[in-house]
Amino acid sequence: MSEQVSQQMQQTEEALVTPKRIMEMAFGFAAPLMMHAAIQNRIFDTLDGGPMPLDEICEQTHASERGVRALLNGLVDLLLTDDHGRYRLAPDTAEYLVSSKPMSHTEILRHFAQELIPNWLNLDTIVRTGQPSITVEADLEGTVFFEKFVESLFPMSYPAAKILANALNLDRATGPISVLDLAAGSGVWGIALAQKSTTVKVTAIDRAKILNITKQVAERCGVADQLKYVAGDLHTADFGAGHAVATLGHILHSEGEERSRSLLRKVFQALSPGGTICIADFLTNDTHTAPPMSLIFGVNMLVHTQEGDTFSFAEIATWLTDAGFTNTRTLDVPGPSPLILATKW
Repeated sequence: MSEQVSQQMQQTEEALVTPKRIMEMAFGFAAPLMMHAAIQNRIFDTLDGGPMPLDEICEQTHASERGVRALLNGLVDLLLTDDHGRYRLAPDTAEYLVSSKPMSHTEILRHFAQELIPNWLNLDTIVRTGQPSITVEADLEGTVFFEKFVESLFPMSYPAAKILANALNLDRATGPISVLDLAAGSGVWGIALAQKSTTVKVTAIDRAKILNITKQVAERCGVADQLKYVAGDLHTADFGAGHAVATLGHILHSEGEERSRSLLRKVFQALSPGGTICIADFLTNDTHTAPPMSLIFGVNMLVHTQEGDTFSFAEIATWLTDAGFTNTRTLDVPGPSPLILATKW
């Protein structure tokens, strides 16, 4: 066979369309379930003590050799490394998947495996009808759903919240700073701001059962005396007035456009002139074609809410302008998207 013919055959093979990419995506469900299995069997916690061979991991976790071997090998090059038969945690695995670490994401991954994924199994019907089979609103108006995992969201947002606290220059204020933490949940946004300065006084608004969690987290973080609590739904609760800062941490995506616009108008009224609104959310580009995580999260809103979706910076900026805000801008933070800030003048 001539070299020219061989090259032509090779080029033809390389040009063939194959199902490889599709099959890799078809197993996309595997990664979160493998992480969950490793968490439940304490494999990441066990390896936090240092590299170990298979037999020692099985002995310490009391899990089957067959099961542990398959799981470890499946996680190699994803979350683990294999150093001549001794398994070692990757740096990000050690930081975020060991249950005792302060920034552990183990609880949110349990939420993915036990609650989100089962609901996604109805996606074909949900797409056909346009309606979720179960909504967080219907689940005792969302309370039970959020009670199960709200505290696990703290590590995901805390780095961004600390950068926000620095950007707002709270430690330079000469008098009290009133912060409105809306749908406070774990309290991460208000807590980070309160930690920045003792002059910060936070009004945390959420449902009563959720606020019990907010209080516990605030106590652990040493700022309990800087928070007060208002129980109620965002659209009916009294926000008060005269606030310097209002935070909306990952709320708009579950509200949809109409309710989000109404909420932003209400926040505008609650702020003092010169006050700042801070919005965290999963942002898309202007054409809703990227980034993948934000678009997939939009499908998650289809699965779990009546009107929720993900939106672009331009869309949310328009809502803010229509509500009366000016100087809409972004703040780069760790996480899926930058924060959106705007000012009331």
